[in-house]
Amino acid sequence: MRFEIEFSGHENIRSNHKKTIEITKESKLTLQGDCIIGVNASYSCYDLPSNLKDKLRDPKRNIRFSIKVGQQEFTLEGKGHKDLILSHTEDIVIRKSDFVCPRTLAVSCDKASDLLPRNMVNLLQDPKTKGTFTIIVE
Repeated sequence: MRFEIEFSGHENIRSNHKKTIEITKESKLTLQGDCIIGVNASYSCYDLPSNLKDKLRDPKRNIRFSIKVGQQEFTLEGKGHKDLILSHTEDIVIRKSDFVCPRTLAVSCDKASDLLPRNMVNLLQDPKTKGTFTIIVE
């Protein structure tokens, strides 16, 4: 299953958090949101289709993510978790840890926002930049 979420850049994107990556439906971003790579997202955890949520709650599922900005692509992998709540109405967070909260989409990810290529981060610091966050569940 493949699901795409569109998002926009913001001048305060820093993408230097070592444990998470986040996209949000919010349009505002402070410098404290150092894991956020995109704003104005088209979906939050709450908005995801129920059949996708069911797959994400399977701990045996491998989940791949693709972040595309222009011609650049960043990929990472994570796992599902049986306790995912997937109810946050604004945010989606993928984590290196096994921490679960209403914003958590996947756990045990192999990368975080600090590994996003700096040239991609530079593009995302322009509010006119558009990106795509793709969820691929095997």
